Amino acid sequence: DSFGLPAENAAIQHKTHPVKWTIENMEYMRQQLKRLGYSYDWDREYSTCDPEYYKWTQWLFLKLWERGLVYRKEQLVNWCPSCATVLANEQVVNGECERCNTKIKRKNLEQWFFKITDYADRLLDNLDNMPGWPEKVKAMQRNWIGRSEGTVIKFQVLDNQYLECFTTRADTLFGVTYVVLAPEHPLVEKLIKGNLEEEKCRLFIDEVLAQDEIDRLSTEAEKKGVFTGSYAKNPLTGQKVPIWLGNYVVGTYGTGAVMAVPGHDQRDHDFASQYNLPIKHVIFPKDGKIEDGFYEEDGILANSGEFNNLDSQTAREKITEELAKRDLGHFQVNYRLRDWLISRQRYWGAPIPMLYCDTCGVVPVKEEDLPVLLPTDVEFRANGENPLKTSKSFQEAICPKCGGKARRETDTMDTFVDSSWYYLRYAGPSEDNIVDVEEAKYWMNVDQYIGGVEHAILHLMYARFINMVLYDMGISPTEEPFENLFTQGMVLLGGTKMSKSKGNIVDPDDIIKAYGADTCRLFVLFAAPPERDLEWSDEGIEGSYRFINRVWRLVIELAPYIKDVPFKNVGKEGLNKEDLKLQQKLHESIGKVTEDIEVKFQLNTALSSMMELVNELYHYKDQKNLNKELLRQAIDSLLLMLAPYIPHVASELWQIVGNVTDIHQQSWPSFDPELAKADEVEIVLQINVLNDLV
Repeated sequence: DSFGLPAENAAIQHKTHPVKWTIENMEYMRQQLKRLGYSYDWDREYSTCDPEYYKWTQWLFLKLWERGLVYRKEQLVNWCPSCATVLANEQVVNGECERCNTKIKRKNLEQWFFKITDYADRLLDNLDNMPGWPEKVKAMQRNWIGRSEGTVIKFQVLDNQYLECFTTRADTLFGVTYVVLAPEHPLVEKLIKGNLEEEKCRLFIDEVLAQDEIDRLSTEAEKKGVFTGSYAKNPLTGQKVPIWLGNYVVGTYGTGAVMAVPGHDQRDHDFASQYNLPIKHVIFPKDGKIEDGFYEEDGILANSGEFNNLDSQTAREKITEELAKRDLGHFQVNYRLRDWLISRQRYWGAPIPMLYCDTCGVVPVKEEDLPVLLPTDVEFRANGENPLKTSKSFQEAICPKCGGKARRETDTMDTFVDSSWYYLRYAGPSEDNIVDVEEAKYWMNVDQYIGGVEHAILHLMYARFINMVLYDMGISPTEEPFENLFTQGMVLLGGTKMSKSKGNIVDPDDIIKAYGADTCRLFVLFAAPPERDLEWSDEGIEGSYRFINRVWRLVIELAPYIKDVPFKNVGKEGLNKEDLKLQQKLHESIGKVTEDIEVKFQLNTALSSMMELVNELYHYKDQKNLNKELLRQAIDSLLLMLAPYIPHVASELWQIVGNVTDIHQQSWPSFDPELAKADEVEIVLQINVLNDLV
């Protein structure tokens, strides 16, 4: 996954080209992975920055365009001044860029979007049939999609013009006492122009639009507002209510307008109390008592005309029907999910394969002309200008429709587009298609996917969407890409996530030189449960190193006794008490290690069981009359279990004890549950003796 801002920024910082920087670092990391002993099928290695790969990323863009799933429009976007590019909503964390922690700004730009919202229902509904995914991740995706059923209600504001408000509580319509608009709502200009409050409104708008959208939506943020001087007409009561601008309403969520019911919503109640706006109650609980000035639950309607005495659910249906008859409202399903903004104003990404022709308008590049290659004659300027705009040769193109002059799109794609389909490329590479469809039928879907929980609403959502599109096209054989999901924790340094974009990393080469590759592997696997964050610790490295040396000394000492002894699975017959104790611990350990690795993914507790076995072997070796066959079985089994953790040391010791085969080609040690049962169990009891007091 080699495209993206971190690589481009690092290349600029080191005064080199991103291509050179990336390729050199890929080779460096490749060698590190090999030194650490990771067993990958290097014949299936792909790089998203390889033109032969991003050719198919661009092909994917064109296919989405053909299916009406791509569009371009001007929109207020999240802009990172440091990275000099747009960020999707999912890439903004607490109002800051997730990569560099710079405070984001809001900016109007023409951008490209993927219509992920067209797949919102499928993305949501399929979560109910994904038992192999953690409930936490599914809950995060459900919340992000945010499906809600309600009513769009039209409030007349000007001659023949209406404000549309979406609400899940149409039963509260008779309790509306004011309407709140987002400062960026398109009708604001007409509503404030010429009013006494115009100047105050403009100052308020400037203040709010300078703020981050996430901060505005925070439940903890202070709710501020200003009266526009205009009024809206309630579609059922005919009552005019004041229109306010509020910092807590944003233009990209819902309709950008909220009907305020302070008698039945805490946020509206707090706002109304602050600005001395009227509060009206139209729903009551069965006991008729409303505490704290507002009542948010369902109840029985009052002060609502012909809908009095209806329960809330019935009233919502009846009021929606009445609004529809008058053409002043309708039922609608809304989503929190927004379309995927994929435009980036940087160089190091897949160029968007679109052209602009004065005669033909926006025109897609022909498939046979893919890939659209990144140019090399670009300048990386300090002002953050898109480098592709500095390349005249890149921008000049020929329109495939009319043959006239055209201008090439200079935005590149969000790197999450590249990573949304790579698993298919692993499954079946093809020169003529994005994937070999027959190969994909064998491999897909992915049996076990491991990734960070931080990608729950980023990569994992995007990959599901793209795979669904490819499934609809008959290319992916499965609707969902990942059968089982395990979310591992992050590696922390000083309490902060290690990240190449932030530069706070530990170079594995330093650990390898001082302690060996196996020490590094062992520490990472033992320091924390895989689903939790791991705090990097020099003391932990030292501890891992000591354990490996302890295993080494044990096996070297025992090797002369067992080197010429053939391996066999030893039964209970003829074993003394100490033999039986070792045998029981051996089979208990094999059983625990097998379950912890295969079923629970508890790699750290599996290692703890192996450490207990090592302790038992140290105890056993000091006994007289060692059972060499049992000892052989225990040492071989221990090394086989350790091999995935410390492959280099385990392989060396495997040969030292007389084995001539490759340890990594052997079967997993066998486990007998009967032999794992302890004949004696030590139980510690605490007895409280109460003396009679006279």
